[in-house]
Amino acid sequence: MVDEKTPSARTVAVPAGSYFRDLTSCRAACPVNTDAGAYVHAVAAGDYDRAYQIARAPNPLASVCGRVCGAPCEAACRRGEIDRPVSIRAIKRAAFELSRFNSQGGMQGLLESIKGQHPALNANGQLFDYSRSNSAFASNSNTGKRIAIIGSGPAGLSAAHDLALLGHQAVIYEMEPIAAGMMVVGIPEYRLPRDLVALEVEFIKSLGVEIHCNTEVGKDIEFGKILEDFDAVIVAVGAKRSRNLPLPGVDGPSVLGGVEFLREVSLKRPVELGSNIIVIGGGNVAYDVARTAMRKVQIDVAMVAAKQDGAAAVRLVCMESREEMPADDVEVIEGSEEGVILGNRVGADSIVRDSDGKVTGLKCRKVKSVFGPDGRFAPQFYDEYETFSADTVIFAIGQRFELGFLDGVDGLDRDRFGAPVQPKRGFTSHPKIFVAGDLEHGPKLIITAVGSGKLAARSIHKELTGVDISPKMTEVHVPIDNFEREHDYEWQQRHHLPAPPAEERNRSLDMLVEHEPDVAWARHEAGRCFGCSVHTTFNGDKCVLCGGCVDVCPYSCLGFVDAAGREFKLGDETIPNTELRGHTALIKDETICIRCGLCAQRCPTDAISMEKLLVQESA
Repeated sequence: MVDEKTPSARTVAVPAGSYFRDLTSCRAACPVNTDAGAYVHAVAAGDYDRAYQIARAPNPLASVCGRVCGAPCEAACRRGEIDRPVSIRAIKRAAFELSRFNSQGGMQGLLESIKGQHPALNANGQLFDYSRSNSAFASNSNTGKRIAIIGSGPAGLSAAHDLALLGHQAVIYEMEPIAAGMMVVGIPEYRLPRDLVALEVEFIKSLGVEIHCNTEVGKDIEFGKILEDFDAVIVAVGAKRSRNLPLPGVDGPSVLGGVEFLREVSLKRPVELGSNIIVIGGGNVAYDVARTAMRKVQIDVAMVAAKQDGAAAVRLVCMESREEMPADDVEVIEGSEEGVILGNRVGADSIVRDSDGKVTGLKCRKVKSVFGPDGRFAPQFYDEYETFSADTVIFAIGQRFELGFLDGVDGLDRDRFGAPVQPKRGFTSHPKIFVAGDLEHGPKLIITAVGSGKLAARSIHKELTGVDISPKMTEVHVPIDNFEREHDYEWQQRHHLPAPPAEERNRSLDMLVEHEPDVAWARHEAGRCFGCSVHTTFNGDKCVLCGGCVDVCPYSCLGFVDAAGREFKLGDETIPNTELRGHTALIKDETICIRCGLCAQRCPTDAISMEKLLVQESA
């Protein structure tokens, strides 16, 4: 019997249903259900090929996510409740870069394993047929169905990938001159190398997916024509336009949108910047903009000279306090190292221009609070103002869609912002039109968009063929003989991948901000994982109530209690207390167990065993 919170709590949960599966919090937090613990342990064991296959099984952009994923798995990692989370995102990167798949030739081998429905990975945390994992299985037959996808971002590529495996013809229309959407025109190259993205795109094209770049729907091809020619359409356009504020002075030169700025820089197009730049915003995109602008300032000799004359290079201002900012800590820290000046608790009031219309500054008002008592955005201001010198202002406060190509489509209900109404997630009121990515869930993480694209592929497959391939979960509990852990794993500290010095980073738009992970780093960091898929199983018939397991537990997560003094729940049912009178219960706090196995080693009657939970996903 396992306690929901602590051994002193009154209500106790009896393991049932998905109890043990839910304990693997990293997997539960992933939008595509990636078995992070399994690939982390494969890296710890030095099996990088298997690690990458596990990571990629539900995620066709695993190598990209190893670089830039927002890592909800790390936020959920139980190790973080003890000290610091495992560096799951960087371990995924290591799995790819240390595997044989880190080349075009290696990816070809991976392609063949998928096309041949190669059964793989029957070990160390996940038991599944690789090609069928997460309901994206390889099909040797062509269904004859054609699906158009508008947008080649992570949602569009993931949908195309799975549709191709399901036997459909997927055709992507992309307005940019290069495929991959915001991964190549939004995320700076210093965070995501373009050759890595190109490798994944080529892999997806190898499945038979067609990608037409420089093709803007509504301009180069009409949406109505696409609707006629295809059996279904996925609208997976990203929110690729910046929002700004209706401030005095906003209209005119030297006021830019952050998304447009990043796009032009990524496409190697000239962007006119001054030497004294202010970025408005407090999220990761704002830091992408500020850090990219800083690099351009440093690269341009004239700008460097202007900076040496005393002008501020790049300043980021936002309404939130440092603690409230949505930007990741690493962005704020590295941005500061690179010279980005941070101004918190100030709200833009007006853009100051001189008599010639040139930007000379940004007038800001001091912020009293950003959020109301209900947690909603409801800023309050002081009657205090401050003007920051500037010759360029860039907005990075949010993004919006351009959906004019949907105008006039019969049978398509749209909301007041022009987005299709979704009666069901991913579906629209039009039987042939589906949505995915930003348009389905708003601007979020790459991995969220991947999950959205895969959902759209499954939904279309069911609509076109009548076959439902929703995943079926099967659990297998395997006893572990001679269970042991890495030496001193519970004391090992989290190690970040080292970064080049800030002055070097600022000299290049494509110098990576993280060094490559080596074998020593990868195995050290992977060895910190608690292994939440491992659990202790208690046999009450063998227990002699000696208390040895309670005494030896280093985190006091075990305890004997009078069963009649607790409330035991089996799912939603409560076990009548009268049935428990005179019984003793061994309860466990799962939230602090580090899976050391000392309790099983100490038990004199073998009443405690260590077991591994394997999860099989099948269509």
